[in-house]
Amino acid sequence: MSSSSREAILTAARRAAQMHGYNGLNFRDLAKEVGIKAASIYYYFPSKTDLGAAVARRYWEDIRADLDAMWAETPDPRLCLRRYPKIFRRSLANGNRLCLCSFMSAEYADLPEAVRHEVQIFADINIAWLDTVLSAIDQASPHSTDRARAIFAAVSGAQLMARSRADIALFDEIIDSYCKSGLLE
Repeated sequence: MSSSSREAILTAARRAAQMHGYNGLNFRDLAKEVGIKAASIYYYFPSKTDLGAAVARRYWEDIRADLDAMWAETPDPRLCLRRYPKIFRRSLANGNRLCLCSFMSAEYADLPEAVRHEVQIFADINIAWLDTVLSAIDQASPHSTDRARAIFAAVSGAQLMARSRADIALFDEIIDSYCKSGLLE
């Protein structure tokens, strides 16, 4: 078994979870997609919990890297804030999928604790990044964390609405309304 097999499993599992949530992580289906035996997945991930936690962890690690790169490449914090929704838009543009951790958040009560933990980290990373950006815009604002939570919830909600209608243009319209209203200003 190679690390490329592990990566292929994680990639396939990410797609499945973004489309069907945690319950979409089916070892037989994943093995078929990757071209290996289902038992081979257990070599890397002894349980569905281990796989779900690894997928959620990889997802937030990738998003954190994207956010850090955006912050490093964009000196204007207002521009960073306006670009933030594009991270959620990518999932919609990729087969009308949801942000993996948003999907898993909807399943929160049924998730194993290890997966819940990784899903919470995703939200924490987004809110902390938004808080940093908002503080750079207005260092005097004592409510940047509250606003960061509102933005995270609003953008996640826009993605959910657009997915339910398979209409990425709806996501764009909602985000535009957030900009006009000052939420993403």
